[in-house]
This record gives sequence, C-alpha cells and structure tokens, in this order.
Amino acid sequence: MSLGIASGTGAGFGLTRPAPPVAVDLRLYGLLDVGVLGGDAAVLAELAAASVAGGVTLLQYREKDIGDARAALARIRAIRAAVAGRVPVLINDRVDLALAAGAEGVHLGQSDLHPEEARRLLGPKAIIGLTVKSGAQADELYRLPIDYACIGGVFATTSKDNPDPPVGLDGLQRIVFRARLARGQALPLGAIAGIDAGNAASVIRAGADGVALIGALFKGGDTEGRARDLRARIDEALNARTS
Repeated sequence: MSLGIASGTGAGFGLTRPAPPVAVDLRLYGLLDVGVLGGDAAVLAELAAASVAGGVTLLQYREKDIGDARAALARIRAIRAAVAGRVPVLINDRVDLALAAGAEGVHLGQSDLHPEEARRLLGPKAIIGLTVKSGAQADELYRLPIDYACIGGVFATTSKDNPDPPVGLDGLQRIVFRARLARGQALPLGAIAGIDAGNAASVIRAGADGVALIGALFKGGDTEGRARDLRARIDEALNARTS
C-alpha cells in the first residue's frame, strides 16, 4: 500500500489516547533476517512465498546493520513482489525504507524512532509494531500509537545478540498481564526469541496471540511444511484458550 504523511499531533508525545489499532494477525509472524538467512534477494523472496503458502500471517524484513540501503530496498521489493499482497510486509527499524518500498509498516525497538513520529510519517493506515521487554515498558503502551507489541526475548536464541536474560514463560505472562491492563484486549501481543514447534503452544497458553520466528521457520528446508505445522499448533492452542 502507499503510505501517506499524516498530520502532526502536537509537540509532545502521548498527549491523547491512541486511535484503535489497525487489525493485525500475529498468529505466525515470520522474520526474514538477512544476518541469519543471507542477503540473496531471490532466496528471501522464495522463503517469503513458501511461508505464506504454509500459513504465515505477517512478515518482517530485518537487517540490523544496513551498509547498502539500495540493496536492502531491492530485497524488500523482491519479497513484496513474491508475497503479492497476501500478507503485510513490515520493515524492522527503518521508516525510510518502509516509505520507499511502499511497505505496510514498521517494527520498532525501544531505541528506534518514537512510535508517535513513525505514525506521523507513515500515516494512520500503516502497521506499527513495538518490542516490549519489561513490565515497565508494557505499562507505557496505553499512550503509544501502535498496532501490536512483541514481547521478548522469551527463550534463549542464537538469532540475535540480546544482553537481557530471557523472560521465560512466567515473565511473558507477567508482561502480557500488564500490557492488557494498559491497552485492553484489542492490542495483539506476540512473543519472540527461541520459539519453535516444541514450545509455540506453551507460549500461546501463556497469553501471547502469536509467535515470531526466524530459524524454526526459515532454516532447514521445507519452509511451507514448517509453516503449516506451526500454524496448526498455534491455532489449536488459541482455540483451546478461548473454548
């Protein structure tokens, strides 16, 4: 979609309660991480298409240290062409690349551009996600114009350098509880880090609405089959939670 420029909301951040979030399906969130999967645009596009065929509901392009923005943009465009609008494609950190590629939105960390500024630049229809690592950060969600939050890291992972210890399932439950107090049930909450087919259901039972994965989805071959298996496990756990 094309991302327009929204009008400003004043000099300060969080002066009014944010608008209702854009609907986001977080059940199976695939992270196409160049640092883990390599930078071959054709390979990334193939992985994206296979994952969507298997049931991925949301994709993110992640490249933590971008040395060549033009090459990154070409990779994003190849991924979006392969996905062909079947699921949203978000860009990690980089609002400028999201704008240039016409991507559906961004995922921000706690030290990236403030969500208020990202919303001003990307407009009301863009999807904006935020990483939340603690209960204190969850408490702030009431005032942020975001459409989902991803909590983590839940388990240990080799996919990303993380100086903070994993929060575990108990920590995930506590952060989910505080996030729900801050924003109610309408804000989708995902979980990230170290999640695979063996523990995805337990993460859903702990309160997450979906899981974000790299290696468990994209490494080892048969991405479509992996996605299909993970999606079935997640859907089963969600159905059990609401029955």
